[in-house]
Amino acid sequence: MSGPVIVGGGPAGAAAAIGLARAGVRPRLLERDRVVGEKVCGEFLAEDAARHLDGLGVDLPSLGAVPLRRALFGAGRAQAEMRLPFAAWSLPRAVLDAALLQAAEEAGATVERGVSVAAVQSCGTDWELRIAGGETRVAPSLILATGKHELRGVQRSASGGALGLKLILAGDVPADAVAVLACSGGYAGLQPRAGGGANLCAALDSRAPGVAEAARSAAALVAHVAAGSALAARLLAGLRAEASRPMAVARVPYGFLHRGDGPFRVGDQAAVIPSFCGDGVAMALLSGLRAAEACRRGASPALHHAGFAASVAGGMRMAGVVASLVRHAPRLMVGGVAWLPGIAGAVARRTRLG
Repeated sequence: MSGPVIVGGGPAGAAAAIGLARAGVRPRLLERDRVVGEKVCGEFLAEDAARHLDGLGVDLPSLGAVPLRRALFGAGRAQAEMRLPFAAWSLPRAVLDAALLQAAEEAGATVERGVSVAAVQSCGTDWELRIAGGETRVAPSLILATGKHELRGVQRSASGGALGLKLILAGDVPADAVAVLACSGGYAGLQPRAGGGANLCAALDSRAPGVAEAARSAAALVAHVAAGSALAARLLAGLRAEASRPMAVARVPYGFLHRGDGPFRVGDQAAVIPSFCGDGVAMALLSGLRAAEACRRGASPALHHAGFAASVAGGMRMAGVVASLVRHAPRLMVGGVAWLPGIAGAVARRTRLG
């Protein structure tokens, strides 16, 4: 291979591919799935993500994105509501990822679907990629965009982590609101989906009571979240799961921030911000675009990582504090939103890191 290789076709990888292709570099993007599917993701997009998407040729309204204007919070019997201090939307990841990959191909990038990279290793100035099935390829530069999943040979230096769960529900929920719902072991987010229904996504401590059962059964997950607050019980009543068990990804290292050399890391390989406490998709898009520019200029991955880390570290810390409050003092967090909505809005703006 003569051009940069991008492993992973999510928002970060697609953004990197578009950035490189528009600069006259012909990248090759390798995506393991032949057909774009759902991902464990809250699917919340704020105005920073929308600006990047518009620049990349992806228009949210034309894709059917649902506008969000309010945020609801529930913990036990306490609940609060606030107007979002920025424009926001809800859009399924399958729809978003497909649109971004199409934009990458239209920009001139080569997208290979159904190509699973099993491992990579550094070979001098090049990277050797071992493809599942035995094929080996060599790339002069590598952009790692595998999201929350590790790739052998370049694993993140992160330990522990939360369990991420996602369940698509049929039924009616507030059409313009995202709900943050405290429950045993963490919290969940519920928001409407384009085309109807809702997305329930949770970040939980796998050791907490009831979490193991919630990971194996859709009904158990709904019951687990509903038990955490009166608001959750009301919103989830009557909703029906579209699968028998939730999608899951283990050991999500919320708060991880990469610094150092290696391949160019983008998206969750560069930084993992707590779900519903920060704009992960916007960060993914920004990191992909920055990596493309660094790769085009011949800058080192270490320089790219240092610059990206410096730009998001403050907001990451703020998001971590909010996530900790939701987990350990949820009623205090809900009370803060109810009593000090202006401060809550300022905190929300500080965690928009795209």
